[in-house]
Amino acid sequence: MIRILQNNVWDSMQKQTVAFSKESSNLFFHILTKCNLSCTHCYINKDQHGVDTLDIDTIKAWLKLFSNRSHLHGSNRDKTCLDNAGQTNVIFLGGEPTLHPDLHLAVKEAKRLGFKSINIDTNGYLFHNILDKISCDDIDYFSFSLDGATQATNDSIRGEGSYDKVMEGIKKAVAKNFSCSMIYTVSEKNFHELELMEDLIQNLGIKRFFIQVIGLRGKSTEGKGNFQISKENWLKTIPKTAKKIAGHGIVVTYPKVFLKSDETFQCAANVADNFFVFPNGRVYQCPICEDFPLHSFEIKGNKLIPTQKINEKDLFDLTIPEGCVMNKMIQPQNLSYNKVGEPEYQIACCMLKEEIS
Repeated sequence: MIRILQNNVWDSMQKQTVAFSKESSNLFFHILTKCNLSCTHCYINKDQHGVDTLDIDTIKAWLKLFSNRSHLHGSNRDKTCLDNAGQTNVIFLGGEPTLHPDLHLAVKEAKRLGFKSINIDTNGYLFHNILDKISCDDIDYFSFSLDGATQATNDSIRGEGSYDKVMEGIKKAVAKNFSCSMIYTVSEKNFHELELMEDLIQNLGIKRFFIQVIGLRGKSTEGKGNFQISKENWLKTIPKTAKKIAGHGIVVTYPKVFLKSDETFQCAANVADNFFVFPNGRVYQCPICEDFPLHSFEIKGNKLIPTQKINEKDLFDLTIPEGCVMNKMIQPQNLSYNKVGEPEYQIACCMLKEEIS
């Protein structure tokens, strides 16, 4: 908790690493892969995730499926595995989820099933009058993506006109009393503007600010260069900027990324329930694997079926000096080694977050 004194001097501020918990679950539900924008770092891979738009009956059936998962076969989890929606956060994603004409019905079904929280990640265009079809009692957060403090930088990443649209969308949602958050995906293309975000968002009515690290997935792998920022720039800028933004009463969350020497690596998939669901029925437990047919489960006949070996679950228990096995395999450029070949640091699980509130 932050207590702000005169002149914005912090009396106290709490920074914590958000621990993995078997008593909490996240359902990242991609209800379609279609989008009106073409962001340079989009992680959707239609060859792996499909091109379908799920119909509302299927969405409802899949929500019910994940509201009670006592039927999981072959899971590496014990009997403490969650059996109800009350401890599960559902995040509706795309593509752009508001392009789905029945998103409001999906939200209301998630509410009826009793999910712990309901969130929509959006680019701000807010199609199909979604703000008029649901109320702030139906949803916990609209999360708006903005990838630049200026129009020029954001639009070069997300598409012409997207800056104005997301700002307009936030203002409309706040005016209707919806709780809003913002997502900023840091890359070499917009790293220089992150510090400017403090002045931009403090009067927008944003309650939460998420800083994401760009992943080498989807379009980011198309040979146009590695836009991930260095360890030095991350540690020099991200915690400092997060603290400044939190000083305005905004909860700030960002990936831990780099573990200290006295910290132990832990894979979220071995402790917590995180499911990344795509329209073609693939269900991943690790987002770094989403460009590959390594998914843990498939949904067939509205049942969750474990896939055959080898899949991502076979890698979760592997222990290496570099920390995350997936990162070592897929994003090795995140690592560096000393003269004798030892890793200079460990990469944390991508689901491990720092939070300042």
